[in-house]
Formats: sequence, C-alpha cells, structure tokens
Amino acid sequence: MIKLVLMNSDEYQKYITSAIKSYAEEKVLSGNWNQEESISKAEEEYTKLLPNGEKTESNFLYTILNDDKAIGVIWLAQKSEKEGFIYDINILEKYQGFGYAKEAMKQIENVGQKLGMIKIGLHVFGHNMVARGLYEKLGYQTTNVLMEKEI
Repeated sequence: MIKLVLMNSDEYQKYITSAIKSYAEEKVLSGNWNQEESISKAEEEYTKLLPNGEKTESNFLYTILNDDKAIGVIWLAQKSEKEGFIYDINILEKYQGFGYAKEAMKQIENVGQKLGMIKIGLHVFGHNMVARGLYEKLGYQTTNVLMEKEI
C-alpha cells in the first residue's frame, strides 16, 4: 500500500531538477524541441507553472511513499473549480511494474474528488505506450491526437 505525502522543499528541489531534465528529453524525443534549446525551454515552462515551487497555489505535489520509502512523485493542479490536471507522475525505475503508478493515480483521483473536481485530465507523449496503456485501463479517454510526418 502506498501513500501520498505533500512534498517538502528539499524533495521539491530534487524533483524539479530531475523533472526539467526528463521533460526536456521527452520533448526532444517527441520531435517538439531540439537538444540545444530543450533545458532552457523546460525550465521556462516549469517556472511558469510553478512560480512558487511546491507552494504554488492550486498545485499539489506529492511524494509517493511505499513503506515510508520515496518511490516516485505525482503532481495534480486544480485548473478550475471542477477540473484538475495531472502534470506529472513518475515512479523510480526500480519500482516500476509493481502497480504503484496505478495505485497513485487512484489516490490522486480521490484527492481531486475531495477538492471538488469532477474531471481530471493529463498529457501523455505518443511514444509512451506503457503510460498510455495504464491510463486507458484506468478509464482515461483520448481527447486529442496530434500527428506529424517528416518530409
């Protein structure tokens, strides 16, 4: 059984460093950004989304714990009174495949319900088939698909 605990400032600093790097890599892999600009663009986006770090209003950044050991993170933002958005969920690689992400998603949905949300959205990169499969199993539906082709 896992539990979600709001991040403290030390956990947030570790998270943001890792998240910026990972997000930049995903944007390059998906063909949205080039390598040279990726880190600065990722930093810019995170600064815009979380201007006050883990204390940014209407943002709930959690450390995912299993037996009091940090195994990942999940970030839920309240976009309106009734709608939320999961900006990030990440389970450390050595803990992947054990159902922790699925359990964290269920728990974050409960958090959203307690905040009055009736809908939660998220973004997944098209090449991330594992995550897409998980979200579909949890009942998330595709609302948009962007496609492109190199010519």
